[in-house]
Amino acid sequence: MSLIKVRRNGQVTLPSSLRQRTKLNVGDVLEAKLENGKITLTPASLIDRHIAESQEQIKKGQFYGPFDTADEMIESLHRNGKTSKRPVKRPARI
Repeated sequence: MSLIKVRRNGQVTLPSSLRQRTKLNVGDVLEAKLENGKITLTPASLIDRHIAESQEQIKKGQFYGPFDTADEMIESLHRNGKTSKRPVKRPARI
């Protein structure tokens, strides 16, 4: 068992041996619960992690949109994305 000190703003550092055994990496998201007076930390699902990453990108202004049409989104991808060697096939307009 390891002792962990609660630091400023409630921050804690998990021992490296514990992080290695649980295969936790920088940027992983943990869910904190209080159960029977004990705090438990559980790795969140991959979807929760992607949601958290997306929220960080939105806070930093690293997103495009919203778009009113799919064509607007495709044009934005062409303006802001990397160029592709393959031509993009656009669906026929109805």
